[in-house]
Amino acid sequence: MKSLKRLASFCAADHRYVFLGTSAIAAVGLWFSQQAPTPMSALAPLGIAQDLPWLVLWAWLAVSAVALLNKLVRWRDYAATSSLARPAAKRAERVGSYVVVACTLLFFVDRGVLGFADLVRVSVASNSNPSDFLSSLVYMTWESRQFFVQGIGITIALATFGTIIAFFLALGMCFLRIQQADRVDNDAIRFLKSVGRGFSRVYSTVVRGTPMMVQGLLVYFAGFSFLRGLGMDAGQANQIWSTFTAGLVTISLNSTAYMMEVLRGGIESVDAGQAEAARSLGLSQWQAMRKVVFPQGIKYAIPALTNELIINIKDSSVLSAIGVFDLMYATTTVAGIYYRQMEVYCVALVVYLCLTLIASRLLEAFGKRLGAQGTKTLPSSN
Repeated sequence: MKSLKRLASFCAADHRYVFLGTSAIAAVGLWFSQQAPTPMSALAPLGIAQDLPWLVLWAWLAVSAVALLNKLVRWRDYAATSSLARPAAKRAERVGSYVVVACTLLFFVDRGVLGFADLVRVSVASNSNPSDFLSSLVYMTWESRQFFVQGIGITIALATFGTIIAFFLALGMCFLRIQQADRVDNDAIRFLKSVGRGFSRVYSTVVRGTPMMVQGLLVYFAGFSFLRGLGMDAGQANQIWSTFTAGLVTISLNSTAYMMEVLRGGIESVDAGQAEAARSLGLSQWQAMRKVVFPQGIKYAIPALTNELIINIKDSSVLSAIGVFDLMYATTTVAGIYYRQMEVYCVALVVYLCLTLIASRLLEAFGKRLGAQGTKTLPSSN
């Protein structure tokens, strides 16, 4: 709603560079007008009548050239002396800009949108892979749609479930990382806390310091070798330890290390006086962390935590190295079938971009609903 109000306010305002901006829009409209009409074109049957918006765009370019020349000549006193700077002229310029935008949109829809729709229709009905880039892209995407749908579904499942599992694992690892010896602890408890802190530090260092592809390969072959060591044959081991399971474990373990550090940062951002106040009221260290510090720390960490889902959507592509049939594996499969790489990788790029943008918007709304500060999520990378 706010976006619509800002757009309406922008359209109703007088702008300083209206001629320059709309000239660029008119040039785009003229470029679309020069594209060959397709059988689905709505303007082509009108005959000479379709030249009217074309003439309007050319006329606007001519008027804009005169106006820009006038502004250059009267640069110092343009606002006071030029007739184009009067209120009535500005209103006429604004109305003219509306007409230019409307003509450009008309050509964009007729030549661009309907032209692409016709290209899709022809490509889908084709009996063989077309030679030109865009038609081939549409043809391969349509013919291989089952591969892409399956790959997208597995990518979403890996990223979603891996992030959820990693969150709960990260809570436990973060708890180990922030443990401090308490005055009431005996020697055994102090030793266990020290071991927990050391383990969490080593885990974070190793996982964040190595590539996910290498981790995936190690996880998959380690699990497979373990099951073979129990006496199972290759088929039985693959049924239990599938590539999807190994990929899910890899993403979960990898994200755990990053989420643990994010949670630790959120917890450390909570004022230390709150924990001290809780301890002074008789709460143990665990009770103070669980009831006072942890809820606030998680709230502070929500924006960074939600970004992990976006990162996992992208980074799941490396799991194709162990045979996980995600979007990247589906893309390479289709490329191998048709021996055309550029087209299918462009499709994968667009799909990944759409997935990350949708996830970013959903997570931003989720963070705002939880009242988190700074909930702007970005498709960043590890």
